[in-house]
Amino acid sequence: MLSERRLEVLRAIVQDYVGTEEPVGSKALTERHQLGVSPATVRNDMAALEDEGFIAQPHTSAGRIPTDKGYRLFVDRLAGVKPLSTPERRAIQNFLDASVDLDDVVARTVRLLAQLTRQVAVVQYPSLTRSTVRHVELLSLAPARLMLVLITDTGRVEQRMIDCPAPFGETSLADLRARLNSRVVGRRFADVPQLVQDLSESFEPEDRGTVSTVLATLLETLVEETEERLMIGGTANLTRFGHDFPLTIRPVLEALEEQVVLLKLLGEATESGMTVRIGHENAHEGLSSTSVVAVGYGSGDEAVAKLGVVGPTRMDYPGTMGAVRAVARYVGQILAES
Repeated sequence: MLSERRLEVLRAIVQDYVGTEEPVGSKALTERHQLGVSPATVRNDMAALEDEGFIAQPHTSAGRIPTDKGYRLFVDRLAGVKPLSTPERRAIQNFLDASVDLDDVVARTVRLLAQLTRQVAVVQYPSLTRSTVRHVELLSLAPARLMLVLITDTGRVEQRMIDCPAPFGETSLADLRARLNSRVVGRRFADVPQLVQDLSESFEPEDRGTVSTVLATLLETLVEETEERLMIGGTANLTRFGHDFPLTIRPVLEALEEQVVLLKLLGEATESGMTVRIGHENAHEGLSSTSVVAVGYGSGDEAVAKLGVVGPTRMDYPGTMGAVRAVARYVGQILAES
């Protein structure tokens, strides 16, 4: 276990390196921070931190920089989440409140996160599998052609065209719409198949084929993997950090183009806690020089999707964590009210 003083020295090194982009020396530390000890003692503490792998000497300079292990300890033990200012919180709320639909919410969230953190923002669309049904609309387009519109509690709208085996009258359509909604509104998607399995049997024989077709289309819509939709923004922010990537920024950009990689990056985030993965903790080789800060968001107690940012390991962790958490909270409120 590191002593409290060495933890303070590590905290100071991380803060200075993130702020100045320059390796940190013992003289600078004692001048900038009230460590209460001599430069010689700080040098000894830095030597111990280096021996234990928390800091490293990048070149032949006298300064040191944090390692992935050092950043990990900083995040776990030393970094509080920096709260946003009242004007920042008000600006977030006003910007997101102006959203007109779910696509706009996601697009605004991506822009906002990228601007607040100056990193690459990644936002996952709300998952259908963790959603509940708000309404099912059925519209007649022709005597034997219908449109099914599924609306979720997160504001997501899915539309499907249905070719019926026989003409379906307006009275039958209104009856099916009413009975269907009475069974599924407010229920989780996973429960819907069982709730509607005997519905077609309650209709007249000549209508059962169309009712079965409508139900089959609804169930297909529920199980499609539409949750694997992401929006990404702020990639250009990475160009400001070119010197933070040892060789080239290209592997990072290539990794960010792979949706499966991004979904895995967000995968460990939950509604109750924030995930911070640093450097080589990211399984994808192209992202070994980056850190990921992610959290779940939702309209209630359960997360329906994830959002987060990707940036260099030399990151303002307290500020980034505060921004990601605040944006997730506001998005959740908007989904709950929509």
